[in-house]
Amino acid sequence: MQVRDGMVAVVTGAASGIGEALSRQLAARGLRVALLDVAADRLAALNAELAATGATVHPIVVDVRDRSALESAAATAAQRLGPAQLLIANAGVATHGTFGEVPVAHFDQVLEVNLHGVIHTVRAWWPQLVAQRAAHLVTISSVFGLVAPAGQAAYAAAKFGVRGFTEALRHEAEGTGLRVSVVHPGGIRTRIAEHATFDASRVTAADREAVLARFRRLARTTPAAAATRILQGIERDEARILVGRDATLLAWLQRIAPVHYWRTLRRILGEP
Repeated sequence: MQVRDGMVAVVTGAASGIGEALSRQLAARGLRVALLDVAADRLAALNAELAATGATVHPIVVDVRDRSALESAAATAAQRLGPAQLLIANAGVATHGTFGEVPVAHFDQVLEVNLHGVIHTVRAWWPQLVAQRAAHLVTISSVFGLVAPAGQAAYAAAKFGVRGFTEALRHEAEGTGLRVSVVHPGGIRTRIAEHATFDASRVTAADREAVLARFRRLARTTPAAAATRILQGIERDEARILVGRDATLLAWLQRIAPVHYWRTLRRILGEP
């Protein structure tokens, strides 16, 4: 589907990282963009900046865990901008620690935001999307929706879930005007790792810093480059959009060594 001037797009997690970069690029292309995020201050700043350029944007502060709030947001966005033709379910959070180290509340939060939040978002906008002659649904999974390293149990559970959910919707949408894509970004230079929750009584400061240092070393793709790649994938109607050479490498590694890929990854990362 061509991403063109005058279309209506909705982006969740719009105030930071990949979501912010997507919002900027969509607005620059002349789309009418509903900006959704739970961070009111950052959302207001982004909205003011984009509106000052002449872009047509509408901010909505919402927590994607709240299904009824999302349904209200969908109605409000349609009233202000028109029915959605492009939905990008991007909002996400992370947590630090192994399964035994991550508190139940933190684990559940990752599932509620990263998986249930995507499902709630899609459900809220589904009637608008399927009513269009041409529309596109995009969910943001992760490279950890392809492989599942140690220390990523919650995140991988959610992102594998997003992948399966999206692939099922793609099959259900065959023969209609709705296109469906799942995105698997590799290491992107966002603040998701810095903002990840952790239990200080179980995860030491040194262990957390080691994880952050590894993330900074491996996260080589900028949010702007990721957004450009995602929009390219949308326009090419790619069902699976891989972002970054690391994502391409890991997708290949998972295919050739579906059981033992973690051994290879540990050697690449220099871990014992």
